[in-house]
Amino acid sequence: MENKEKMGIKRVNQAKFFVYFLLTAGALSMLAPFAWMFITSLMQQKQIFSYPPEVIPDPLYIKNYVEVTKSIPVAVYFFNSAVVAVLTTAGQLFIASMAGYAFARISFKHREPLFLLFLATTMIPPQVNIVPLFFIMRELNWIDTYQALIIPGLFGGFGIFLMRQWFKTLPAGLEEAAKIDGCNPLQTYFKIALPLALPALATLGIFTFILTWNSFMWPLIVTNSDSMRTLPVGLAVFKGSFRETTEWGQLMACAVISVIPVIGVFLLGQKYFIKGIMLGGMKE
Repeated sequence: MENKEKMGIKRVNQAKFFVYFLLTAGALSMLAPFAWMFITSLMQQKQIFSYPPEVIPDPLYIKNYVEVTKSIPVAVYFFNSAVVAVLTTAGQLFIASMAGYAFARISFKHREPLFLLFLATTMIPPQVNIVPLFFIMRELNWIDTYQALIIPGLFGGFGIFLMRQWFKTLPAGLEEAAKIDGCNPLQTYFKIALPLALPALATLGIFTFILTWNSFMWPLIVTNSDSMRTLPVGLAVFKGSFRETTEWGQLMACAVISVIPVIGVFLLGQKYFIKGIMLGGMKE
């Protein structure tokens, strides 16, 4: 019996080692493009295309980070991306959390059909909405403005679904205690439900921020001037500009700058993100 138990433990340990090995290999393969992007940003043009490839830049060519700011208005692009991503994330968190709370905790006529209608919007490809949205923005004279970049991103069926699922997990006793204390539904939402929904809010916030920060197609369509372009559009304009050769070192330097906020936001909200993913999908 003891030998069988030892053999069983050994097999379990071997299986765990194999799983951890695969996960580590997968993680390294995901990090490889980011590592190469950073390395390339510190190389001169001739080093990038040298053969055999140079893994370690020698010497470090930090001037790429300075020269790219002279080639394109990186600070303006960065500021526009930050404004759009932060305001879109804040607005969607507010709207999705209120709608999710209403669908989860407040009884009203046609609640379930309306929720299914919102949920059905998540199955519509975003590209389908581009043409009608563009005409709406044009009629409102919002082309090349922050309104066109921000307002269409404030509403999303996924955010409402995620917040509803979270609010469904809250004990009914909390609301009953709030009613006894004299709280109306709005006060219960702000004082009880919203503070407890921090993991779900962090999850939705990370998704929304990353999606908005990396958005390319919509900002490309509704912006015309350098003063309103975001970083992804600015990078594309820089790469496609009329130059004899693309300055890949400068392009990678700008890409590194654009990735830093995304990584920072994820690291800050990682703890709540994992918890929100685990609990937000619980069955009713």
